Amino acid sequence: MNDRVALHPSWLAELESEFEQPYMRDLKQFLQAQKQSGKTVYPPGSQIFAALDSTPLDRVKVVILGQDPYHGPGQAHGLCFSVPSGIRIPPSLRNVYKEIQRDLGFAIPDHGCLQHWAEQGVLLLNATLTVEAGRAGSHQGRGWEEFTDRVVALLNTRREGLVFMLWGSYAQKKGRIIDRSRHCVLESPHPSPLSAHRGFLGNGHFSQANAYLQERGETPIDWAIR
Repeated sequence: MNDRVALHPSWLAELESEFEQPYMRDLKQFLQAQKQSGKTVYPPGSQIFAALDSTPLDRVKVVILGQDPYHGPGQAHGLCFSVPSGIRIPPSLRNVYKEIQRDLGFAIPDHGCLQHWAEQGVLLLNATLTVEAGRAGSHQGRGWEEFTDRVVALLNTRREGLVFMLWGSYAQKKGRIIDRSRHCVLESPHPSPLSAHRGFLGNGHFSQANAYLQERGETPIDWAIR
């Protein structure tokens, strides 16, 4: 992590004290040691908190929880499931696009950058915000999960009427604290090729999310990626 934390002021106001907690200091030391030993860490430091920088706390409408960043070159840029334009669309995201096409009729785009969603209020949050190149899940259990649990808890208590999309058992476990009397929680299997056909494809989450938002007088999300 850089000394200057790049996240939106609305989040920093709530989370600044977390960076002084022992677990976050230990995490910072771990990341520094990784880099000093010559290991490549994704995403780049300036993009670690991109989800919280792109979607202010008071503008969140939908929360999609991922697990950890992509570990291939050029893939991770701080938004779960998303890759920068020009990078091959990962299999899980391709299945997300297939479901949007089935659910809403939108064409499958030719790139995987989900910044358009983030700017509309879709928080694309991974549970773990960094990973070592080529080693999936390598930074799990180092403190990130505690930090992102705090983010989920803030959303649960400070906001009302959010849509949480919990895909797969990992996201569903992380979302157990969500008060379902205050928020809409949509659950299904993960969009991974290993599980998408067990219920992700056909889940209708995108139309359900928009119907819920519209019932509350909110502007729906434009899920089309152009």
